Amino acid sequence: MNVIAERPRLPAHERIASISRQIWADKYRLKQSDGTPIDLTVEDSWRRTARALAAVEAQPALWEERFYAALEDFKFLPAGRILAGAGTERRVTLFNCFVMGDIEDDLGQIFANLREAALTMQQGGGIGYDFSTIRPKGAVVKGVSADASGPLSFMDVWDAMCRTIMSAGARRGAMMATMRCDHPDIEAFIAAKREPGRLRNFNLSVLVTDAFMAAVDADDGWDLVFGGVTYRTVSARALWDSIMRATYDYAEPGVLFIDRINKRNNLYYCETIHSTNPCAEQPLPPYGACLLGSINLATLVREPFTEAAHLDEAELESLVAVAVRMMDNTIDASGFPLEAQHQEAMAKRRIGLGLTGLADALMMVGLRYGSEEAAETSERWARLVNRAAYVASARIAAEKGAFPLFDAEPYLAGATVSEMDEEVRGLIRKHGIRNALLTSIAPTGTISLLADNVSSGVEPVFAHSFVRKVTEPDGSKREELVEDFAVRAYRRKFGADAPLPDTFVTAQTLTPAEHIRMQAALQRHVDSAISKTVNVPEDISFEEFKEVYLEAYAQGCKGCTTYRPNAITGSVLSVTPEPANDAEAVAAAAVVPVEPNHFPMPRPPKLTGSTYKLRWMDAKHALYITINDIEEAGQRRPFEVFISSANMEHFSWVVALTRMISAVFRRGGEVAFVAEELKGIFDPRGGQWSGGRYVPSLIAAIGGIIEQHMIETGFLVVEGPAPHQVHASPVTPAAGALGMLCPDCAQPGVTKDGACLTCHHCGWSKCS
Repeated sequence: MNVIAERPRLPAHERIASISRQIWADKYRLKQSDGTPIDLTVEDSWRRTARALAAVEAQPALWEERFYAALEDFKFLPAGRILAGAGTERRVTLFNCFVMGDIEDDLGQIFANLREAALTMQQGGGIGYDFSTIRPKGAVVKGVSADASGPLSFMDVWDAMCRTIMSAGARRGAMMATMRCDHPDIEAFIAAKREPGRLRNFNLSVLVTDAFMAAVDADDGWDLVFGGVTYRTVSARALWDSIMRATYDYAEPGVLFIDRINKRNNLYYCETIHSTNPCAEQPLPPYGACLLGSINLATLVREPFTEAAHLDEAELESLVAVAVRMMDNTIDASGFPLEAQHQEAMAKRRIGLGLTGLADALMMVGLRYGSEEAAETSERWARLVNRAAYVASARIAAEKGAFPLFDAEPYLAGATVSEMDEEVRGLIRKHGIRNALLTSIAPTGTISLLADNVSSGVEPVFAHSFVRKVTEPDGSKREELVEDFAVRAYRRKFGADAPLPDTFVTAQTLTPAEHIRMQAALQRHVDSAISKTVNVPEDISFEEFKEVYLEAYAQGCKGCTTYRPNAITGSVLSVTPEPANDAEAVAAAAVVPVEPNHFPMPRPPKLTGSTYKLRWMDAKHALYITINDIEEAGQRRPFEVFISSANMEHFSWVVALTRMISAVFRRGGEVAFVAEELKGIFDPRGGQWSGGRYVPSLIAAIGGIIEQHMIETGFLVVEGPAPHQVHASPVTPAAGALGMLCPDCAQPGVTKDGACLTCHHCGWSKCS
């Protein structure tokens, strides 16, 4: 019996956990522009989505009911872009994943690509870029007698753009940057995130070739090449070790086995892949687009926690068929930020149907995640989903036609399709297939929380209960206790005090080999890729750590991403002690310790600080940034900021900025984020180059100075190379008077001349 059916048949909105209701209300509930709800319940959101995706059918009423039935009780989870955007008539895309066009090694084309990225992210799409096409740092730029700044300098510009687009709405921007293992700047790419705060809107992955892995194994030399020119030769093994060391220290870059990705691509005959979406479950060609959806396995378990527990495989196959049709219709219902993306999507009709709730489903049928039996069962489920998806797509092709670039002979000869049974291949041979690629496994973090906190994607349960850091729309954070779906179901069935079985493992108790075993088993029956993180213990040796990646390559994975606890990246989730029962869990959630200095501290009569001089672009007068510190327990920390200049044009925002920063500093706690936030502010009028790096705005330069000060005083501890410092020199503090002065010559005497403010001393005019 399905565990959901044991509950009273209340509306879904009343059955799900409070955090699930919040996720729905914040991210997926349709509202008017003034905030008035249009979707009154989760059921309304399902109905809106089903109706919108059925509208392209010849019999929309029939398919609306079938689509609604698939959505009901969270059995099928379309990705967030679909659930939030379908049927809203908003100018958003329903696609989650994009890889942008190839970046030509030309300044004008580089910034044309930046514009395309901004337009795509504005509509809610995550993007991937391969920066291997940009010439390395120091290479000659013919015709202008200059040296190239290299791909990383342009990645900084992309990062600032992403932060700016993110600031316009509640959805966080997401980007993937890839670089080939033979690019001359690959070592700088590998080390980029050693600098705290740099490229924080990017995930980074190295494109690793089979030839490189062979060179690592043989301990051969490895040529770093661009444009047919070999810049230098390095040790392949030393380069591999640098990738591993960076990942060991701060979890990036990831590794993509790019030759394997291309060899096992159904469309090998008409496209070449060299990047992925931000979470890497969708390797895509230039302008490639893919939408996502997941079958919630936890809802398909019958008679859970008994000897007869099993997954309803007949319902699974039926659900997959409906889900494929919904996702195929989404291609026609969606808008696209760029016409090139639209054309690419229509030509190949790619979809990414995946799984979620895998770990919960395994616990509910009595299997331990990571065991050989669990891997075999998971592989069987993945095979069923993959096969059912191909059958459904071939049958839709019989009705609506195959994807336009379908070519039977090379398609059937592809690595994935050639491994299908003859019945499936016969259907494809007879009818073609509607969707070139069909299966992919995404991380599903937010939609899994929406679905009453089922385990995310194919990941193990992070913890039976945990404290989640939730970002509010105003940027503030709060903490909430969350309990796993299967754990809650088990305690409802056997009592709040019942000890959990040994099969209820968490990410912290699994070995790296168990993670890889599960990923490899699933990858064998997923035609695209899998977003999966291999959690490793903090005390794992470096040599053992390297073996994780070699094992992933040996077992046929398309990539590998690990996470080892580290000081640079921090965490979104933190584990709480396991509550003994529901009452204790509620009590734990209610008791949130109050941080010290929640209210502003009074200012002492005397403070120690430093003043920094900052020159910006063509401004006649420098800015002087004074940062005063307070000492607590022998440690200096920033307490207040003042900014002064003879140029008074921006007096109001300067005062506002210093007051807000000082207000944050005076409340104490972890305030280093202030510098990071300021450093990401992007000025559409342009920034300036400083010390070989692009500083995207004056505000970003001020943020850099604040970060520099924090490091110099020991408040902010940096591991590895120090971050880039804005060129600003400490000076002796000087007093200055503030008043209604000319912003150019700093003299009084500005009056209105007609409609314009004009200085009678130097001739400055507000209108000129």
